[in-house]
Amino acid sequence: MKKLLFFLLMGCGLTVSAQPGGGFGGFGGFQRQVQLETSQQWKDVNYAGDDQAYHTCDIYLPKQEAESYPVVIHIYGSAWFSNNSKGAADLGTIVKALLDNGFAVVCPNHRSSMDAKWPAQIHDIRAVIRFVRGEAKKYKFDPSFIATSGFSSGGHLSSVAATTSGIKQTKVGTVDIDLEGKVGNYLDQPSTVNAACDWSGPVDLTAMDCGDAMKMGENSPEDVLLDSKLAKEPDKYLSLSATNYVSKNCPPIIIFHGEKDNVVPCCQGKKFYELLKAAGVTTEATFVPEGGHGMGMYAEENLNKMVSFLKAAKK
Repeated sequence: MKKLLFFLLMGCGLTVSAQPGGGFGGFGGFQRQVQLETSQQWKDVNYAGDDQAYHTCDIYLPKQEAESYPVVIHIYGSAWFSNNSKGAADLGTIVKALLDNGFAVVCPNHRSSMDAKWPAQIHDIRAVIRFVRGEAKKYKFDPSFIATSGFSSGGHLSSVAATTSGIKQTKVGTVDIDLEGKVGNYLDQPSTVNAACDWSGPVDLTAMDCGDAMKMGENSPEDVLLDSKLAKEPDKYLSLSATNYVSKNCPPIIIFHGEKDNVVPCCQGKKFYELLKAAGVTTEATFVPEGGHGMGMYAEENLNKMVSFLKAAKK
């Protein structure tokens, strides 16, 4: 239980209804409001065509106006426990850096593990991707480049969206998994992505004890998300793992992880990086020696690496 509470605190998911102000890596949302310099903003836009708050997103366009903008969908961290933390999606760090460099940013909510079990969460993110394509003209999106990004559980969703890009349904061991879903009004649009950023994400949910971390309580966040136990249904945990879907067809993926992360151990990011390299995927990784779970991760150097990687992927 202690680990569950820590995940919630670190990922800005204290309650499923709270929407704190954005800030530093999942921490600053409780400290200050972030004022972003934009040409246009839209708040609480429903991407699913329903009346649910967990299906809304905030849209930010760069201050420097253009006919259209490449898009990054940035997903908050909450150990999948929050369904309304888009206002805490690293606005003062990752989102600001993207906006300053000409990217439109979409920060979505998604269903929590209390609202629905996996794979509902990736269904929501794919609905956001299709929404971006379907509403490109209205919001000045350039649908030729859509990337995902995320911190912690948001990094997980970003990574799964990338490693399963182009796969609508598959079988993982004994588990038949629908990765596409039927959320939203743009089911005719593709949900593929052109690149992804993984900030401290849990990507192999079969090996969360791969390094030094806090001891797990009775139920881990992934247990709650899957309503199961690893020893009982290992294939479910494989179906949740971005590493399970790595192939040469993955888009470019950049990884950032702290060596001293005691929530999501750094070996998660390192294993992901090695698998991507072995598959021939364009990838980069930065493992920050003093970096924790968000803390110490958002130096200007790292934000610049993210931007440069995305710009190269766009070319």
